[in-house]
Amino acid sequence: MRLLISFAALFVSVILLQLSSGAVGPLDALSGLSLDFSTQQVGLLGSAHFVGFFVGCWWAPRLMGSVGHSRAFAAFTAAGAIGLLAHMLVIDPYAWALMRVASGICVAGCYTVIEAWLNAKVTNTTRGRAMGTYRIVDMGGSLVAQLMIGVLEPASYVSYNLLALLCCAAILPLTLTKASQPDTPEAPRLRPKLAWAMSPLAVAGVMVAGLTSAAFRMVGPIYGQEVGLGAEQIGYFLAAFVLGGAMAQYPAGWAADKYDRRWVLIWLSGVSMLACGATVGLAGGGTQAVMFSAFLFGFTTFPIFSVAAAHAHDFATSEQRVELSAALMFFYAIGAIASPLVASSLIDAFGPEALFILISAGHGLLIVFGLSRMKVRRTVDDRTPYAYTPRTSFTIGRLLRRHRDGA
Repeated sequence: MRLLISFAALFVSVILLQLSSGAVGPLDALSGLSLDFSTQQVGLLGSAHFVGFFVGCWWAPRLMGSVGHSRAFAAFTAAGAIGLLAHMLVIDPYAWALMRVASGICVAGCYTVIEAWLNAKVTNTTRGRAMGTYRIVDMGGSLVAQLMIGVLEPASYVSYNLLALLCCAAILPLTLTKASQPDTPEAPRLRPKLAWAMSPLAVAGVMVAGLTSAAFRMVGPIYGQEVGLGAEQIGYFLAAFVLGGAMAQYPAGWAADKYDRRWVLIWLSGVSMLACGATVGLAGGGTQAVMFSAFLFGFTTFPIFSVAAAHAHDFATSEQRVELSAALMFFYAIGAIASPLVASSLIDAFGPEALFILISAGHGLLIVFGLSRMKVRRTVDDRTPYAYTPRTSFTIGRLLRRHRDGA
């Protein structure tokens, strides 16, 4: 209980940030459709978010070093609030794309500050409980954010104003806390070649994870509307995906610690393809069938990033872990930037099922690449412990380094 109280300001900020940023993606998709944006333009909004996310991941540690944790957090939340409030002032998809860049910068920047602060305050005895609470808070906030879609009216100033208020409220716990700000950590160098040198399969895995998650969360509302779901049902549809991902962490971690992680990745991709087929096949089977397919899809696809990251860290030294985590996040962002725009274009050309054909094709390529990599190099016997890895910032590796080292 003392641990929860000591980090209460950080965790409250995480919840408020998730409620704001987690709801804006599906709200933008539904709002864009109601305002007669094309499907490709709606996909562009999702891609723009991850462009901002990448910029924020790179910029945040440097800004934090210049002005401190609290001021950097305030600057990033202000950027996110401005992006949200400006939506209904300028009704233009390309202007909205710039606003989504601001939202992406806000998310990456705020999580960088929170994780840097959390890492500086935990000790070896509290790290496990702190990380467990952080994951629950983050995942719970994301789940509730999806459910908010059922009560947020698309293309409404009130809806975007509510999200902006939540974003602004996230400033209060950190700026009003009496806890002293920690020393600013050195910004991790971005070395994409390091990730490729450690494990090409892990690089492919996190890119496919980025393709899958970004396409589903940013373009999934289009699919839901195309198959006849209402706004509230789309919220449950997206929430079922998040819930499935949360439920998958323990069995995926057990399998990744017990068996060859390359086989775990391959099997996860295989069942992900089956889940894609089930989602398309059950589209006309009623609301419950659609919700179950979304849960199954999240259960099979969500753990892929963490398993791929664990496989890469098996080949890394303790000194390489922070930069390796940043490099893997870089490749995740690359996959996430491309997929919403590509997926929306395919939906426009071939129908809603094209979303899952694209995702299934990505997992099929991962299976082929994984099998080919198994012929090139053996895996290591002394493996790092599996850890659920949030896709939040380039600095997440600092929080997980001691866990991966077995400390």
